[in-house]
Amino acid sequence: MPLNRRAVLMSAAALAGTIALPRGSRAASVLRVGYIPIIPMTQLYVLSGEGWAKEAGLELTTTSFQSGPAMIQALASGTLDVAYVGIGPAMIARSKGVAVKVVAANVIDQVALIGRGPLAEAVASAASPAAGFKAFRTAQGRPAKIATLPAGSVPDLVLRHWVAEIGKIAAEDIQIVGMGDEQVQQALLSGAVDGSSILEPTLTLVQSRLPDARIVAKAGTMFPKQPGAVVAVTEAAIARDRAAIATLVKLHVRATAFAKANPDRTAEHVTAAIGKGLIEPAVMRAALTSDATTFVDDPRSIVDSTKRMQAFQQKLGQITDPVDVDGLFDFSFHDAAKAG
Repeated sequence: MPLNRRAVLMSAAALAGTIALPRGSRAASVLRVGYIPIIPMTQLYVLSGEGWAKEAGLELTTTSFQSGPAMIQALASGTLDVAYVGIGPAMIARSKGVAVKVVAANVIDQVALIGRGPLAEAVASAASPAAGFKAFRTAQGRPAKIATLPAGSVPDLVLRHWVAEIGKIAAEDIQIVGMGDEQVQQALLSGAVDGSSILEPTLTLVQSRLPDARIVAKAGTMFPKQPGAVVAVTEAAIARDRAAIATLVKLHVRATAFAKANPDRTAEHVTAAIGKGLIEPAVMRAALTSDATTFVDDPRSIVDSTKRMQAFQQKLGQITDPVDVDGLFDFSFHDAAKAG
């Protein structure tokens, strides 16, 4: 993951923020927050949309990114203080010497494999996923093209784990294509790809619009107890304004409870933040309550599965120097938030 200076500068220029955050009197603390516009970042949309950040004296300047690896470049450059990002990129960042700490979790079991058209039919009618992918290649004369986020992202890691360890899909029967989240959705809807390892709301949106789309492998089965999105913070930001990070984590915990208890109101915030007028509120609500949306906030809940994910990243050659996973996490902020 080279730290491309031009990409970092472009990321910095994008610091206009696409979430409608509260404005008003000057906040006591400013945090520069990066995020990917997907449902696993729901806590950020809630704490912003409900006005809690402003009430707590936080001004959140937000930047939307299309992938975790791009966000990590901005963290490494000092452009961001906080990243709502996948645990995979967070580990890669740490392995590359970027001083970050995971202070909260967002979701678990967030990735599912969706297929459309001939691929969905082939897998549904086969004795096993491997047989289905083989049948597809035989019938179509080419491997199934599966879109996901770029290499190193959680959806990519989960897909490769399922292909190699669970589905046992032959290499000649599948072609994995990495792209940004919006591009994945467009490719699925246009028929440019046969399926995708991806998150909500794309999973629900595609099924609502394409009658021939269906889930090929459910969330939680591709990489059991898979760790997903997290809140990663630079150690420099912690040293500079520990109280601001503590406040953000406390609001994050509050937002997790809110999202579980208030799906309708949460859907409004998520739609405003990432729907861009293209996703109906009913579809967003369905995505928020699907099998691929399990909100959590305790970072301890993903430590063991993160270690398993790192072992798989090492097997793929994405991490050559293992990260001290225990050292990647800082539980103190979450502990303080839960203590009141």
